[in-house]
Amino acid sequence: MQTSVSFKNLDPSDNLKAYVSDKLDRFDKYLENPADASVVLSVEKFRHIAEINIAGDRLKIKGKEETNDMYSAIDMVLDKIEKQIKKNKQKKRDRRGADSKAMVMESMAEAAAIVPAPSPGDGPREVKVKTIEYKPMDVEEAVLQMDLADEVFLVFANAKTDQINVLYHRNDGHYGLIQPLA
Repeated sequence: MQTSVSFKNLDPSDNLKAYVSDKLDRFDKYLENPADASVVLSVEKFRHIAEINIAGDRLKIKGKEETNDMYSAIDMVLDKIEKQIKKNKQKKRDRRGADSKAMVMESMAEAAAIVPAPSPGDGPREVKVKTIEYKPMDVEEAVLQMDLADEVFLVFANAKTDQINVLYHRNDGHYGLIQPLA
């Protein structure tokens, strides 16, 4: 982890820099990509303040703590940041694939939206293009995914035929499957 430590109203200390860097290095196991950490250590009267900002791996995390001792302030803010990183990682695990599924549903809903017929004086229609991610699965798994997400459409790669399929809810409450001819 790339770490920059700055001091406010405090003499720069190599011990504090090393302490913060060593503690921040333990977060590398949680982050897939390199991250940048900006640490500000300051003293205001009797308060020792540790402020850490971490940016990278598509997340930005901020933490700030103040105590009577700089080392305990650093430890406390690092505990806060560790909780935030773990919470973020758990969200990613819980929603693995849900983001792409939401994008699929959103783009399909946009495509299915009723567009008023252009009048003769209108210019050409605008077509919005949205790319989506899809994963191979069988039809039964796709039905389960749709039930979990409670969506109208699901685009997926059929694991048996290796073709792109669209699963949708029909008005009669059943499902419809759109698949290309072989």
